[in-house]
Amino acid sequence: MSNTRKMISSTEVEQKDDHFKEFFQRLQPKKLVEGELLANYQGIWFAADILRATLTFQKHFKANDSDIILATMPKSGTTWLKALTFSIVNRNNHSVDESPLLFSNPHYLVPFLEMYLYKDGNIPDIDAMPCPRILATHLPYQFLPAPFRIVPTVESSTFAETLWMYSPLRCTLRCKMGIYPYGPFWDHCLGYWNASLKNPQKVLFLKYEDLKKDINSSVKKIADYLGHPFSAEEEEAGLVEEIATLCSFENLKNLNCNKEGEMQTVFGVKHNSFFRKGEVGDWVNLVPPSMANRLEKLMQEKFGESGLTLDIHGNSV
Repeated sequence: MSNTRKMISSTEVEQKDDHFKEFFQRLQPKKLVEGELLANYQGIWFAADILRATLTFQKHFKANDSDIILATMPKSGTTWLKALTFSIVNRNNHSVDESPLLFSNPHYLVPFLEMYLYKDGNIPDIDAMPCPRILATHLPYQFLPAPFRIVPTVESSTFAETLWMYSPLRCTLRCKMGIYPYGPFWDHCLGYWNASLKNPQKVLFLKYEDLKKDINSSVKKIADYLGHPFSAEEEEAGLVEEIATLCSFENLKNLNCNKEGEMQTVFGVKHNSFFRKGEVGDWVNLVPPSMANRLEKLMQEKFGESGLTLDIHGNSV
């Protein structure tokens, strides 16, 4: 994957760095509790490096009709969705027993646009990638430069769990203001939700809780949507179940490639950090009832009459 990145000269980087730093400061970034600076750009909160990569991506990316973009909020089942999609699309190239997932973290097989390919102002030669190109992003729908086949997924319980990292008072303030990387959370959800209603042929909206409830049906649903449906012979041979098992939380978590080492693309992030509990509704053991009530009321208010509902209690599983 390293060959897909086209480097620019150090002089160009320095010039762009100076220009971008001034631009980012004009956005009046806010410092979060954990020390990260986020600035609001066109209604969305960005860290400096992600915003810079996003602007480069918007300017230089050229879409193919066969492109598949996996769009998620951070910590929302992204790793699982990458593994499933890669396995479904490439099942004729790799048998389950010889899958690259057995020796490579899913984030290397399905690279992030803004966190890897266009990172640091680089302009990657993604034309060299085999089609269909499977790419990933945490960007809101309105920041994508062209129509795509998009498979977004949402895990509401993880959002609440992330909030628990901070004090209840700051948590509530952050929640109401939407100061969260790639957030506000509800705007991110509604962007893809509304796009899926307007153009269901281009946008498939998935929920983490639904995948957990019936993974086999979800695998077939994704395959049908991407134009890679399972044949009757494949289903009879148990291929759907094999892919579901290969990509399961338990299996991926216990592979050496995911238990050991750090990400080559993001310094200091360990492979095993992408595998927590994988349980729906576990946040109730971490979040006080008063905070949960605030979150639930806020989501009802923000989602309004959109028709989007998220089962933050995990009652459906």
